[in-house]
Amino acid sequence: MEERDYLADEGLATAAFLALKMGRPLFLEGEAGVGKTELAKTLSAVLDAPLIRLQCYEGLDAAQALYDWDFARQLLHLKAAEAVGAADVRALEGEIYDRRFLIARPLLRALEVQPAVLLVDEIDRADDEFEAFLLEVLSDFTISIPELGTIAAAAPPVVVVTSNRTREVHDALKRRCLYHWLEHPGFDREVAILTRRLPACTETLAAQVARAAARLREADLVKPPGIAETLDWTEALLTLGAAELNPDLAAATLGAVLKYREDQQFTVKNGLLRDA
Repeated sequence: MEERDYLADEGLATAAFLALKMGRPLFLEGEAGVGKTELAKTLSAVLDAPLIRLQCYEGLDAAQALYDWDFARQLLHLKAAEAVGAADVRALEGEIYDRRFLIARPLLRALEVQPAVLLVDEIDRADDEFEAFLLEVLSDFTISIPELGTIAAAAPPVVVVTSNRTREVHDALKRRCLYHWLEHPGFDREVAILTRRLPACTETLAAQVARAAARLREADLVKPPGIAETLDWTEALLTLGAAELNPDLAAATLGAVLKYREDQQFTVKNGLLRDA
């Protein structure tokens, strides 16, 4: 992972290694921006396997995650058959439910593509019903399609499930997975990440940004900055030609690291960047 510029600590590296060796989904929880989604992307690159992403949201149902029939193509097929005088109704019914008319959504694609990394992103945003359905799919990695039969994965995909913990995920799903909580990176690791991801960033600037980000995380903010925000902040500073972080530059680029007006006002009012 380090070769792919993902600097994981020992706990996360161990969890990822065990998930791969044991064939178990990896359930990652933590604040937004700490690198949960990025881990799945990195595993995809390391394993040279396509990343198949299922972005969860309220109202997501099985049809949107599994498969759907291409009704437009089915209708065109029927019209074409009618034009040439096809009269066998039973044969036509069988033809329109052929695999070529099936649109594979992320979960079905993850079973059919070998190898694959399946990212179920932000499962906490989905409904309880979908969570129960996902548990069933992850239990045996098979999907039943009434018109076609059962489709099973020749080899289970690597599965990464993420949650920002906006709600508690049921224990049944967690029991199916290996669990790891991602903390914000420590000072040394954050400096290393900034200099690795942004080669133009000096050790001095990286250290100043990391210290400022640590102070912001200790404050009572609506959304403390994650590593994604500190990378954006550092890139903004580099774009302005900054070699060091000072209070004026910090204030001018605050929108790159704090995405809530209340957090920006709180930061300025309490002088959290005074020592920047």
